[in-house]
Amino acid sequence: MILATRSFVCPKTGRVWRERGPGRGAAGTSRPQPVVRRAGCFECCIKCLGGIPYASLIATILLYAGVALFCGCGHEALSGTVNILQTYFEMARTAGDTLDVFTMIDIFKYVIYGIAAAFFVYGILLMVEGFFTTGAIKDLYGDFKITTCGRCVSAWFIMLTYLFMLAWLGVTAFTSLPVYMYFNLWTICRNTTLVEGANLCLDLRQFGIVTIGEEKKICTVSENFLRMCESTELNMTFHLFIVALAGAGAAVIAMVHYLMVLSANWAYVKDACRMQKYEDIKSKEEQELHDIHSTRSKERLNAYT
Repeated sequence: MILATRSFVCPKTGRVWRERGPGRGAAGTSRPQPVVRRAGCFECCIKCLGGIPYASLIATILLYAGVALFCGCGHEALSGTVNILQTYFEMARTAGDTLDVFTMIDIFKYVIYGIAAAFFVYGILLMVEGFFTTGAIKDLYGDFKITTCGRCVSAWFIMLTYLFMLAWLGVTAFTSLPVYMYFNLWTICRNTTLVEGANLCLDLRQFGIVTIGEEKKICTVSENFLRMCESTELNMTFHLFIVALAGAGAAVIAMVHYLMVLSANWAYVKDACRMQKYEDIKSKEEQELHDIHSTRSKERLNAYT
């Protein structure tokens, strides 16, 4: 007896199945038998590239770029601010544990160190979460069970990312203050060169840098003001603060992007849980039907015997 053979390829897994015609068994049919086919290098590359969460990757690159710009340029801008205050405004550090502007700048530097380390780790965690919630990973490693812990982790990342987005909005608003201060100082230097005989002054008390009792004022007729406007420190520090502000804005955009990615991953996990329950119920019903059919076949065989 010649058995008809029919082969077909699964479009999802790429495996080749071979199905034969009726045989001599009791059921009269044979189940499809898989034929192992070695995947080529191109197929392996396509599968690996399909497992990369590109949305999380773009958000991570944007986050790292924004944090690097904010921390690096912000640190150097604060160091330039200390040099400007000590050189041209003739300010000195207060002895003891008094909280002055130099102590606050040192605190801001330590905060920058903490931000750089914390968001480096947080970006890695979000990238790993994106890998494990990508649908291509399920096809690569087989079916996996969505646990309650996995859903809680996704919800926790969404809440934490939302809080970090609000924090970065506050950092962006706070970074705009020194940009505004240096813009005023840069405008005074520019007006001095354009308008002859203009006597403009800049008092640090109006910005809250020094107390009301201390008079730290610099005017356009003073020699320190002219040297400050001609130096490169003022221009460099001003542009460093602008780049730091842009980095903080990029971090905000990255947090918004992460929120969209995490929300999509949460929806995927939720649908996977529902599909998992459906598959469990379906397999249970099929097993019950199979048991009933087997019981009836045994009863008929016993009755015939």
